[in-house]
Amino acid sequence: MPKVTICMIIIIEMEPNIENEDLKLILQANLLYYHDNPHTMSMIYYAAAQSSYINGGGHFIKGSSQNLSNYLKQVIEDNNGQVLLGKKVSRILVEGKKACGVFFKDSFNTALPETKITAEVIIANVAIPLVKEMLHETESLKIAHKTDHLKVACSLLSIYIGFKKEIKELGNLHYSTFVVGDNVRSINDIHENNKGDWANKNFVFVDYSQIDAQLAPKGKSVGVICAADYISDWDQLDSETYKAKKEEVAQLFFKRLEKIIPRITDHIEYYEVGTSKTIQRFTLNPEGTPYGYAQTPKQSGMGRVPFQSPIKNLYFAGAWTFPGGGFTGAIISGFLCANQSGKISSKNGNITTSHINDSRIVKLLSNLKIAENTVELTFEKPRPFDYKAGQYAVLNILNPNHQELDIPIRPLSMVSHPDENVLRFAMRLSNSSYKKSVNDMKIGDQCRVFGPMGDFSIQTKKKRLVFLISGIGITSIIPLLKKLEKEKFNQPVYLFYSNKTKENTAYHEHLKSIEIPNYKYVPVFTNTQPRIGKDILIKELKELDNCDYYLVGTNAFIKSMQHLLHSNNIKKENIKTDDFG
Repeated sequence: MPKVTICMIIIIEMEPNIENEDLKLILQANLLYYHDNPHTMSMIYYAAAQSSYINGGGHFIKGSSQNLSNYLKQVIEDNNGQVLLGKKVSRILVEGKKACGVFFKDSFNTALPETKITAEVIIANVAIPLVKEMLHETESLKIAHKTDHLKVACSLLSIYIGFKKEIKELGNLHYSTFVVGDNVRSINDIHENNKGDWANKNFVFVDYSQIDAQLAPKGKSVGVICAADYISDWDQLDSETYKAKKEEVAQLFFKRLEKIIPRITDHIEYYEVGTSKTIQRFTLNPEGTPYGYAQTPKQSGMGRVPFQSPIKNLYFAGAWTFPGGGFTGAIISGFLCANQSGKISSKNGNITTSHINDSRIVKLLSNLKIAENTVELTFEKPRPFDYKAGQYAVLNILNPNHQELDIPIRPLSMVSHPDENVLRFAMRLSNSSYKKSVNDMKIGDQCRVFGPMGDFSIQTKKKRLVFLISGIGITSIIPLLKKLEKEKFNQPVYLFYSNKTKENTAYHEHLKSIEIPNYKYVPVFTNTQPRIGKDILIKELKELDNCDYYLVGTNAFIKSMQHLLHSNNIKKENIKTDDFG
């Protein structure tokens, strides 16, 4: 009997014919790949997905799914198409009861005007509830009538972990390890567990060292912890509480993972926690769901939202339509939607293409070494591009020479002051593909600038200002000092700047020449001096209160400075950290 048939029979007959609760739990161990409740999961969808997985196995794109995105982008451009990132559709144009174009804005640069483009077919690869907001009331109500009653799926919490070594060397034998909470005795407990306490929630750990994933340098590896999540757990938290809760949740999962793979936490080099709030921020999906509408019997298969919307020439693609969420579901959706919507264009004759001028593309004007292993890049300034001192932008190298284990995009503070006619960025060089590509850049090479972003600025001018900075973190401070200099700021300003040596201290000579009336520059060279601590602060400041503190540097540096200030009774509201790192 084929594997597919066995799988489907087991799922169909699970409840009435399988008495062993452990076996039931095993058969639905990866339920969260589709849904959060075994009793409301569509049998047809689950059977199709699971049988495909068992019969054909799992597949992974070497170097991550970004490689697939890169390939698809290249196919589009090779066929005279255009891919514009960082743009957000604000309105869908409907004339004569047909969708015929869109208006869009830049997601970051509010100074750029709204742009209109017309088309024979509009495909909304976006959350369907958001499409309603892009239409006039009449068309919006048509979609609302078809979709407002549908239930949205759960979200996911993911902890992305970089390990100092390959985890399989610690004795782990499995690509995926599904961990069941102590309070789960049967599948009747699954949904309550998914909604319950983080300390006991079911999760999966994926060890990418088990395959040739090409996600990490040789000798290192990547792993991911994933569990059910809901926006209600996070959306009412302030920034500090949100960060603290993410850290608490991460440590709870690490503790449980340690019991399964002993000593694994000793080899964690870096980790990042993504919540439902993270997914909502980057995808705009309501409730942060990556799955769209929940895969319940009434919302799966033929009950799924069709590709053709209620508005002629407007189509849906992605997780919210047929067949549903997930990597494979989204790909199938795009393929089927393209086939269906493409028939309209083919009936109407040749497809015409038009390209939009991307004013965010700028040329490199200079690439200068400003300290040991540190360069400053000067670019043309996009027009218009209005920003504030202390903000940052994302710099996208258009034709990078290196892309191994990296993407050609980085957030970088702008060293230039807003009054300058150019944009300047500075960075430490390293062996990353991005940094090597930067080092190879020639005058005239092009980058795309996404921005401006961030709100790192001087909050008040009634107190002494104290900057505690390490390494290349100085980049966001240079324009702030220039601003204070222009304003002839008369309160005391102290800059404590930590580097290993004078030779790798960026802008050292410039910082010595700042002309602020009550300015003190205190370089700290850690190869020969103690690190920034209470003693050096007291020596220069005399007393630590009645100051506003601004911290920029590595995560470790910022945490150490925060601990130093908190332990000396400095209030949180008097401590500001840069927000882009």
